[in-house]
Amino acid sequence: MDLAYIPSPDQSVWYLGPIPIRAYAFAILAGIIAACWIAEVRLRSRGAPKWAVLDIAVWAVPFGIVGGRLYHVFTSPDAYFGADGDPWRILQMWEGGLGIPGAIFLGGVGVWLACRQLGLKFTMVADAVIPGIPVAQAIGRLGNWFNQELYGKPLDAWWAVAIDTQHRVAGYRQFEAFHPTFLYELLWNLGVALAVWLADRKWKFGGGRAVALYVALYGIGRFWIEGLRIDPAQDFAGLRLNQWMSVIVVVLAVVYLLRVRAIRQVFVVEDGKRVLVDWNSTAATEAGYVGGALPWGTELDVPETDAEADETDDDPAPEDTPEDPPLSDAESGESRSRDDG
Repeated sequence: MDLAYIPSPDQSVWYLGPIPIRAYAFAILAGIIAACWIAEVRLRSRGAPKWAVLDIAVWAVPFGIVGGRLYHVFTSPDAYFGADGDPWRILQMWEGGLGIPGAIFLGGVGVWLACRQLGLKFTMVADAVIPGIPVAQAIGRLGNWFNQELYGKPLDAWWAVAIDTQHRVAGYRQFEAFHPTFLYELLWNLGVALAVWLADRKWKFGGGRAVALYVALYGIGRFWIEGLRIDPAQDFAGLRLNQWMSVIVVVLAVVYLLRVRAIRQVFVVEDGKRVLVDWNSTAATEAGYVGGALPWGTELDVPETDAEADETDDDPAPEDTPEDPPLSDAESGESRSRDDG
């Protein structure tokens, strides 16, 4: 192998006794953790309850994984339903194959369901968590490198990735190095995350506008990167299905950005409860927000509810028993006469 090329890892699975440790699964898990951490920091800066992101992730992560797998199967069905396909391979997600559009769509449904359970506004939460999504995608692409998959056309350059013979796509086995499209997407996603974060910091997006910006930028990158890939996929009119999907979502996202003018909302405390107000309102300023965010380490002072107070009061003091009222002179005399008798 030409050492000028980017080498591929020799293995993607390690064993801890009988337990397989798969690089692909580890990359996905690391991406989820990074996205949750970013989301938690951003939600707290907007006054959301501590660790709300964990309740959101319980819904969003499973929905996202299922959505990503279903989208992958839909766009690359031959491996599962073709002449030599095996439908049972649909369950073998550790081999790779999670479609980002499906993961974002069903993951978003999971976030919406979680917001309904928590009483949070969906668009406010979505704008807060969205910069962490492309970071998670970038980390997850490292799993494709370990699996030696999702590379592009043959390439003779120092940044080309070397692929072992057994992992080369049929019809390209005579080539040694290829476009590292997973690396292109990794770098593009990090750029998208930075762009969304900077834009949101400047314009204080609300109403899902940060999400729309992410969708537009990701779709643009995915279109040109998808055009380099050679792995089997459904195509139509000379474009792969993922490219058509990119065109559609970019157009929709741009239209949304042009039509929606909502600004960021943050939580303040009124009557002992969290309520949403505009980031530049007097209530937000009085609550301690600076530039649309709470300073690091600052928490909203939300008083305990009656239910919370009852739960923390493990040993309530016994209620005072009222003393018997004093007896009148007549009652006192009658009582003494009964005692004497």
